[in-house]
Amino acid sequence: MTEASALPGQPRGGVISGPATARAWCVLAPNPSPMTLDGTNTWIVAEPDSDLAVVIDPGPLDESHLRAVIDTAERAGKRIALTLLTHGHPDHSDGAARFAELTGASVRALDPALRLGDEGLDAGEVITTGGLELRVVPTPGHTGDSLSFHLPADRAVLTGDTILGRGTTVVAHPDGRLGDYLDSLRRLRSLTVDDGVATVLPGHGPVLNDAQGAVEFYLAHRAHRLAQVETAVEAGHRTPAEVVASVYADVDRSLWPAAELSVRAQLDYLGEHGLIEG
Repeated sequence: MTEASALPGQPRGGVISGPATARAWCVLAPNPSPMTLDGTNTWIVAEPDSDLAVVIDPGPLDESHLRAVIDTAERAGKRIALTLLTHGHPDHSDGAARFAELTGASVRALDPALRLGDEGLDAGEVITTGGLELRVVPTPGHTGDSLSFHLPADRAVLTGDTILGRGTTVVAHPDGRLGDYLDSLRRLRSLTVDDGVATVLPGHGPVLNDAQGAVEFYLAHRAHRLAQVETAVEAGHRTPAEVVASVYADVDRSLWPAAELSVRAQLDYLGEHGLIEG
């Protein structure tokens, strides 16, 4: 879901498909594209000495990928007991129903339409499976239902599309809202400052070893883009397409439709705050 190529934080280097922390293992889905980068990162998280595992974002409906996730867990001596979704975009969630059939594990998500089982997810909830502790962090903005998961034992946070391992994410208007997104970035920054989170395990791209640097980059990037959009409007560019052509002239045109979603969110934000005429 990228709209730019600048690198946030300090990436571990290369594509992560394998162990990332003591408790997190990535299985990369075979769905690379300009929007998904190298593909969707499906995360298996578990306590090292437990036989139960949690999967975060089973990814697209690709049978070989779903079975690869199960095989990876089984080789480590673990059974998948629960599936969590960071948000409902198809590259993260389309495989969830089939994955539930294969594993027998329930699927928990913020959006009731995506759940398979009786339980949803609540802000601040602590999930404990096989001794593993995951804390639910609300991070709307990319989408209205976006969540992150704090893994305190590894000083890590799984961010879905809220922070990526390469580039920056789209605020997917109208469901995504810029004000919400900025609040979510500040919430993640507080995790790095107050809770010692050092590592970002993203939904796409490589692991980031400088979580605070990544968040600060994203906040600075958003402020810069917002100023550019405001300047473009003042220069007479009124439609989202005109603003994209002006502000995103250095970005691959294949990403302009995604950039237009962010621009629409930025224009709404500027209008709501009285910074441009509605």
